[in-house]
Amino acid sequence: MTQLTSPDGTPASRLTFGAMQFGGTADAAASRAMFDACRNAGISHFDTAYLYTDGQSETLLADMIKPDRDSLLIATKVAYAGGASRINILEQFDVSRKRLQLDMVDLLYIHRFDPDTPLEETVDTLAHLQAQGAIRYIGVSNFAAWQVMKAQAIAARFETRIDVIQPMYNLVKRQAEVEIIPMSIDQHIDVVPYSPLGGGLLTGKYAAGGTGRLSTDDRYAKRYGQHWMHQTAADLAELAADMNVSPATLAVAWAAAHPARPRPIISARSVDQLQPSLAAEGFDMDAALYDRITALSHTPPPATDRLDDR
Repeated sequence: MTQLTSPDGTPASRLTFGAMQFGGTADAAASRAMFDACRNAGISHFDTAYLYTDGQSETLLADMIKPDRDSLLIATKVAYAGGASRINILEQFDVSRKRLQLDMVDLLYIHRFDPDTPLEETVDTLAHLQAQGAIRYIGVSNFAAWQVMKAQAIAARFETRIDVIQPMYNLVKRQAEVEIIPMSIDQHIDVVPYSPLGGGLLTGKYAAGGTGRLSTDDRYAKRYGQHWMHQTAADLAELAADMNVSPATLAVAWAAAHPARPRPIISARSVDQLQPSLAAEGFDMDAALYDRITALSHTPPPATDRLDDR
């Protein structure tokens, strides 16, 4: 894997905090309290994006990171909307840097693959920013494995590389295990997955009759609507109760315990909601517990679909 570090050489933390809620469901005070809780827990890697909360996420994060800037790894993402053309990347990144009050951002992701822009143009733009010292690491989010490999081959021509990939990954969304994570291991690409709690499904609140995004957002309801996913969440909650630990702690710790050593992105609306995920930072998950949790879920078939070879 890439040795992700902050500007002063501090290694990136095992967990990453995602500031997606800053300025949205989390107001300025709640955002600040979560940032402080993360720092107290040893988190040094913070993730945001140009489009999050109409820019408030980046703007709020800017003041928080100032005192310890050199020991933090700051990531943002561009080109979710408007495509990954040179013009759009540069325009959005310029706005992001101004919001973050940074001349240099440690890690810049292309937020999603753009089939309408030549990948050479996208990668060339990122290589140019890196050569200028405007970014240190190059990342891609929501890319398929073949798209990453294509970008990696192009990056080599520009004497750079894809350092980080940000896929969806959790106990009920394990497709990344088929090609994305094996590819990342082979290519020494760091994996920083999002949604380790499955949109809240793996916190156990739905099994207990609670409500949330899965009951109010059609996209999440569809994404996590299969019966077996809810059964897995219920089984995880039962195991967590037997261990006297939060299901969220187990879910995040499980995602972080994959042999590829991912750095899951945790997030929340408040410190109280965040604490069970933060507890995964120091949770000791041995191989037996990892295997037991893995068995609660469906393992996706291999890329070749040769089940007889397994």
